[in-house]
Amino acid sequence: MPEVKSIFREVLPKQGQLSMEDVPTMVLCKPKLLPLKSVTLEKLEKMQMEAQKAVKLQELAMKEQFQ
Repeated sequence: MPEVKSIFREVLPKQGQLSMEDVPTMVLCKPKLLPLKSVTLEKLEKMQMEAQKAVKLQELAMKEQFQ
């Protein structure tokens, strides 16, 4: 491979500040784990189950009264 001479030459300052551009890179974050069911949904399901049990108990009590 033949060497290619550059038209531009590198110039470094003898005094003052030397600045350098920072190239932004991607930063990966930890994955956020979400619950399968929210707390509110669990409370609603629990309330619904309790209400269904109460209705069944009332129905059984009504059947016993009429027998």
